[in-house]
Amino acid sequence: MKVNISTKAVVSAFLALFFVLYLLGVYWSFEPEQFDIRTEVTKAATAEGVSPVVGYTTTTTLILVTETLLNKPGGYLSNDALPPSVFLDNIPAWEFGALEMIRDMALVMRQEFSRSQSQSAENKNLKVAQPQLNIDHTSWAIPSAEGEYQKAINELYAYRTALSQVNNQSAQFYARSDNLRGWIQEATKRLGSYSQRLSASVGRAQINVDLAGDSVAKQSTLGSSSMQLKTSWWDIDNEFYEARGATWALLHFLKAIEIDFKDVLEQKNAKVSVQQIIRELEASQEAMWSPMVLNGDGFGMLANHSLVMANYISRANAALIDLNDLLSQG
Repeated sequence: MKVNISTKAVVSAFLALFFVLYLLGVYWSFEPEQFDIRTEVTKAATAEGVSPVVGYTTTTTLILVTETLLNKPGGYLSNDALPPSVFLDNIPAWEFGALEMIRDMALVMRQEFSRSQSQSAENKNLKVAQPQLNIDHTSWAIPSAEGEYQKAINELYAYRTALSQVNNQSAQFYARSDNLRGWIQEATKRLGSYSQRLSASVGRAQINVDLAGDSVAKQSTLGSSSMQLKTSWWDIDNEFYEARGATWALLHFLKAIEIDFKDVLEQKNAKVSVQQIIRELEASQEAMWSPMVLNGDGFGMLANHSLVMANYISRANAALIDLNDLLSQG
C-alpha cells in the first residue's frame, strides 16, 4: 500500500520538533540555584551517623558543587554532541567556570588542607580524585568527562568518610591560616583574570605592566608598551556566564571555609571580611532579566552586564587580598 506524506505534514513535524527542542534548551539553560550548606552538611552527617569534624563541611561542599554539574537539568552539557545542548553555549560556559573553581579547591585540598607539612604523605583518595577532575571538559568518548568526574566524587565521599572516623588516622584536614592563604591566592588569580576579561567588553588602551617596572626583569618575547584590549562581541556572553559559574562555586566554598576555619578567622579578626566577600559574590548571582548579555558602551544608553559583573568580582577580589593580608599577620 502506498503511503503519501504531504509536505505540510513534514514541515509541521519539523516545526513541532524544533519547538520542543527549543523549550528543552531554554529549560536546560537555567542556572542552578544556591544551596544551604549548613542544611546539606547536617543531612549528610545524619545519614552517615557521624558528627561533622573539621573539613567535613568543605569536603561536602566540594562534592555537592561537583554533583550539581552532573545532576542539574540536562545534566552535564559541555561535551554533548546532540541537539539541543550542542547549540547551547551559556550553560557550558557556566559549567567551565564552576569547574575551574572545583579544580582549584581539589588541588589545594590535596596539597595543602589534607597535609600537615610539605614532607607529609598525600591522602590516597585525594591523590586519585584531583587528577580525575582535570580531564578535558569536552571529552565525550572513552573516557567521558562525566565518568571521570563521578570517579572523583566517589573518592571524595571515601575521603569524607575516613575524615569523620575518629579512630581512622588515614585522612586529615588541617584548618590553619597558612593553608587557607594558599587557597585564597589561587582564588584571587582566578577572579583577577575574570575581572580583566569582563572589563575588556569595552575596548580600552592599557599600559603593559607585565614586568611591573622592574628594570632588570625579562620576558620570553618582546611586548609593546601599550595594548588595546577588547573581548569579541561573539565571546562576551561566554565570558559573562563563565564568570557566573566561577563565582557561584566560589560563593559556596567561602561559606564552607567560614565554618571549617571559624576559629582561625576569629583569631585573626577576619570573619567579617569573609562575610563581606560572600555578600559581594551573592550580588553577582542576582537574576539575569535580560534575554541576552548586553554590551553597552561605557556610560551609553544600553547596559553593559559584563562591567557590572566585573565590578562585583573586583570588589570581592580586593577583599580576598585584604583577607590574605590579615591571615599573614601574627
